Amino acid sequence: MAIQPYLFFNGRCEEALAFYQDKLGAKVEMMMRFRENPDAGAMEHMKVNAEAVMHASLRIGDATIMCSDGMSGDGKTNFQGFSLALDVATEAEADRAFEALAKDGQIQMPIGKTFFSPRFGCVADKFGVSWMVMVPQPM
Repeated sequence: MAIQPYLFFNGRCEEALAFYQDKLGAKVEMMMRFRENPDAGAMEHMKVNAEAVMHASLRIGDATIMCSDGMSGDGKTNFQGFSLALDVATEAEADRAFEALAKDGQIQMPIGKTFFSPRFGCVADKFGVSWMVMVPQPM
């Protein structure tokens, strides 16, 4: 069994994929647009942009995040009630990832030392996705 986050970017999925590739070194494993749907009849009743991303798979380290534009293309996202936890190996890597995600985003908790991590911070990126960046503390 596995749990994978599936994020809906409402018309900004391709932009998000490029952002995570640039800022986090993510790899797009696959991407399908609505026009590429092999079930031609499925598109007839759907009111979506044929060029929008129907489904994408993004790999960041050992994790896979699924993404889509969803059924809406208004560009407004609403990511609430969760954060993606990004564990990195070094404090320098944590600082780099945190600053990259914070560009045009919103810092929720500045990155710094905590009782549970030598480097931890919370940030919502420019799409509104909340991230907890941390260096795991050895047990």
